[in-house]
Amino acid sequence: MERPAVLCSLLLLLSTLAVAQPRAIEIPQPHGPAAAAVAFLDLLVKGDFPTAAQNFTEQMKTAAPPPRLAEIWSTLQAQLGPYKRRIATRTVKEGLYDVVLATTEFARSTVDLKVVVDAKGRIAGFFVVPAEGEKAPEAADPGPPPYAKQDTFREREVTVGAGEWALPGTLAMPVGQGPFPAVVLVHGSGPNDRDETVGAAKPFRDLAWGLASRGVAVLRYEKRTRTYGAKLAASSNLTVQQETIDDALAAAALLRGTTGIDPGRVYVLGHSLGAMLVPRIGRQDAKLAGLIVMAGAAKPIEDLMLEQVAYIAGLDGVNSGEEKRQIADLREQVAKVKALQPGATGSVLGAPASYWLDLRGYDPPEAAKALTQPLLILQGERDYQVPMDNFAAWKKALAGRSNVTFKSYPALNHLFIAGEGKPGPAEYQRPGHVAEAVVADVAAWIRR
Repeated sequence: MERPAVLCSLLLLLSTLAVAQPRAIEIPQPHGPAAAAVAFLDLLVKGDFPTAAQNFTEQMKTAAPPPRLAEIWSTLQAQLGPYKRRIATRTVKEGLYDVVLATTEFARSTVDLKVVVDAKGRIAGFFVVPAEGEKAPEAADPGPPPYAKQDTFREREVTVGAGEWALPGTLAMPVGQGPFPAVVLVHGSGPNDRDETVGAAKPFRDLAWGLASRGVAVLRYEKRTRTYGAKLAASSNLTVQQETIDDALAAAALLRGTTGIDPGRVYVLGHSLGAMLVPRIGRQDAKLAGLIVMAGAAKPIEDLMLEQVAYIAGLDGVNSGEEKRQIADLREQVAKVKALQPGATGSVLGAPASYWLDLRGYDPPEAAKALTQPLLILQGERDYQVPMDNFAAWKKALAGRSNVTFKSYPALNHLFIAGEGKPGPAEYQRPGHVAEAVVADVAAWIRR
């Protein structure tokens, strides 16, 4: 595979359908960015995750409440070995942010824990990057899916877009004469890499390799919030247009101009948030040959967030007092989103007011009625992040359309990976692959 190795990086800004934030408690703030970062890291080492989260920005509070922070720290040590010691710290400037790099020794690797600190001394991001002179720690890789025939396609690096938002990407091209149909893969919410890595799964890589093995070229790329996370975090007027749609359109245009690609057979496949935005993408690019919706939300993001948090809190059958407070806090934040007035500023639920106002009144299935392109709508029936009632809304809105195909899969979760029993976040930590049936169905629909 000809692409850079994915770093073991944990960017905690907008998480995939993020979880609730804990009630804020006032604590004395450390002085200076280095002190703030060191205090945060010391609390992680102690396992005091509630206190560690108290000095977060609103985005971080939303993306990484104490339970999620504990999971991240546990996963990090599972990959790198138990924490041993902090060797040194240094501070650099990145735009409006101070970045503290704490060189840290774990049992199996030495890395830099990169802590982003804003002008108010709050923690705005947390990454794991190679220490100077060290190789990047490799995240667990599930390997190629069994249906990928790697001698039937080749991959090469490409650049999606140009200028200040140019993004690195990978194009998987079938071997042979062509011209081939091609698909752009559009990420879910959060700072996703080109493989849309979630835990031990790489669903976009599975789709790319599986479809390319079946004669369909696939373009996947780093999401803008991953490559330019700090720059976007400073934006006060961010919308899904900048976060997702502009880059999807640029990727489709790139494919149309690529030798070996049939410009009349370029498709867009959106997953999760990307699927929710498929009607907007299709409206802005009428030349797309078709659109594929995988786990497409049919209701407001803030409502899905609340549903997800309540679901996760109830997985053990008990809602603790702290979980009830978190849900109540999130419900208050959701109410604030819905009460935003045009022209409002500030941040709610980890995103600027502009983000929520742009999505107000947006009904993806209703918006899809105006599209003329064929649609393929796919859903995992074990998806707790975008449950089956969303799929039902797509079916109801588009009933009777001859150019819309629906398919659901009883055993598959939000990542379209098979599992058993009641789904939950722990399932994403087990290696798995997008089901071959999904890849085959997408390839067959494109061939039709």
